[in-house]
Amino acid sequence: MKQSNTFATGFIKAFCEAGTGLLVIDNPQRKNAVTAAMWRAIPEAIHWLHAEAGARVIVLTGGGTVDFSAGADISEFTELRNDAATARIYEASNSRAFAAVREAPVPVIAAVRGVCYGGGFGLAAAADLRLASSDAMFAVPAARLGLAYPADAVQDFVRGLGSQMARRALFTGAAMKAAELLACGFLSEMTEPDQLEQRAQILADTIAANAPLSLRASKLALRAVEEADVDMLREAEIIGASTFESEDYREGRTAFAERRRPVFTGR
Repeated sequence: MKQSNTFATGFIKAFCEAGTGLLVIDNPQRKNAVTAAMWRAIPEAIHWLHAEAGARVIVLTGGGTVDFSAGADISEFTELRNDAATARIYEASNSRAFAAVREAPVPVIAAVRGVCYGGGFGLAAAADLRLASSDAMFAVPAARLGLAYPADAVQDFVRGLGSQMARRALFTGAAMKAAELLACGFLSEMTEPDQLEQRAQILADTIAANAPLSLRASKLALRAVEEADVDMLREAEIIGASTFESEDYREGRTAFAERRRPVFTGR
C-alpha cells in the first residue's frame, strides 16, 4: 500500500511503497529553492518515512523534471538571515536538515538532475549514495554571496568530494559538472537525463529488499569510521551482533537453502 504525507504546506512531499521512500523538495517554480519552513520540515518528513511509513531506504529528489534544488531561498535572507543573530537561528535549521539526512537510520539516495546548488548540494552531500543525470550542475556559491557555509555541514563536502575538490567548491563558488563529480567519487553513477529516475528506483528497490537490521548496522558502522566515533562504532557492533539472533538471519539462511529470494521483516 502506498502511503503519502506532506509537510511545509505541501512544499515537502513524502511517499512510501514496498519499503522504498521518496522525499521530494517540491518548489519547481523557484528551482526547488528551500524556504525556512521547508528546512524545518525535512527532519519531520524523514522521521515519518522511516518511523511511521516503514521506509527501508529513502530517495531524495527535486520536484518537477528540471532541477534538484537551487538551495536556500535567498528572497528570505533580508528578513531571516540579515545579521549574525538571525543567521545562527536560520543555520540551525539548515544543520538539522543536513543531520537528518546524514543520521537517518536507513540509507538515503540523492537523485540529482539540473541545478544542485548551495543547500541543495549540502543535502545531496549528506546522503549515503548519489546519482546524477549528465546535465546536473553543482556549486556552493556562499563566497559569492558574502556569507559562510555552515561549518558543521562542510564535513559532508570533505567526505564526499575529497579535500581538494571541497576546497575548490567552497573557495571558488564555481559550478562543477556531473562528470567531474563522478570522477572524484562524489557520485556513484551518472545517467542520461531520461534514465535517472529509473536507475534510482532500481538501486532503492535493491536496497529495500535487504535485511533492515543489516542495513542499519552497516550505515552506522560507515558513519563511525568516517567520523572516527568510537561510541558509534560500538553501537554498530551491538546492532551487528543482534542480527545473528534475528528472524531475518534465519530467513536469509532458509531462503538460501531453498534457492528463493528472502522476505525480510526487520525483526
